[in-house]
Amino acid sequence: KRKADTTAAADEISFQHCAEKYIDAHRTGWKNIKHAEQWTNTLTTYAYPVFDSRSVAAIDTTLVMKVLEPIWTTKTETASRLRGRIESVLDWATVRGYRSGENPARLKGHLDTLLPKRSRVQKVTHHPALPYADLSAFMIKLRAQEGTAARALEVLILTATRTNEVIGATWSEFDLDEGVWTIPAERMKMRKEHRVPLPARAIALVKAQQEVKRGDYIFPGRRDKSPLSNMAMLQLLERMKREDITVHGFRSTFRDWAGETTHYPREVCEAALAHGIKDKAEAAYARGDLFVKRAALMQDWANFCA
Repeated sequence: KRKADTTAAADEISFQHCAEKYIDAHRTGWKNIKHAEQWTNTLTTYAYPVFDSRSVAAIDTTLVMKVLEPIWTTKTETASRLRGRIESVLDWATVRGYRSGENPARLKGHLDTLLPKRSRVQKVTHHPALPYADLSAFMIKLRAQEGTAARALEVLILTATRTNEVIGATWSEFDLDEGVWTIPAERMKMRKEHRVPLPARAIALVKAQQEVKRGDYIFPGRRDKSPLSNMAMLQLLERMKREDITVHGFRSTFRDWAGETTHYPREVCEAALAHGIKDKAEAAYARGDLFVKRAALMQDWANFCA
């Protein structure tokens, strides 16, 4: 009788209830505080209206396809992430005993037989980047801008780092005497610690932030204990009438400059961008981070930016 009661109770537990419990359970483990918000938004927009108040045990392949098919070819990246989120929630529900059997949101050997390959339908979009020949003129205008976002963007360009790495930077990560910024693994896309050699101009910019120091963050937001908004630098570009480029695109600007105008080896340039080595055999031997060579590269880059 107890087992029957458990089964009856499980039949009343909705997919949305399980999704909310899953998000709450994983919230603290996600490195990006906006991750939970993204999960909630995609599930609320696409999954909940289709699954409605159905129990999680009733979610089958037909329902999953009803969610994914309308956006698989038009919003492929969103659809792909959504599928993975649905799969994770259903796995969680299975472990909890709220459902049983195969996961209907599984891709390999299941949905991949029903949906066209992502590579066939997804258009590759690159972040609009500034040509490196135009960079020095841009930097003059950037340095004339006031405010925290302008200083943060200049540091981002000089270090070829990502938005979240810059806005999340704290004082404890910097050794300004040695000219090293050590970004911990949990803040890196590849989940691997990244040591960034700081050119002289970047060191000067960070030191200047000490004069307006408020809390732990190098580039604080409006509230002392929060970092600069992840939209602040993009909004700065808009104010500068540069809607034609993106913040992330400056990494491409750096890579084009390094590849086309310098003699630094490819692995040094890729290491500067904290890119992982795709070849597993090559990666097994490349255990160093080429820091000394990267330091020379980044100083040359800073000189070019100037």
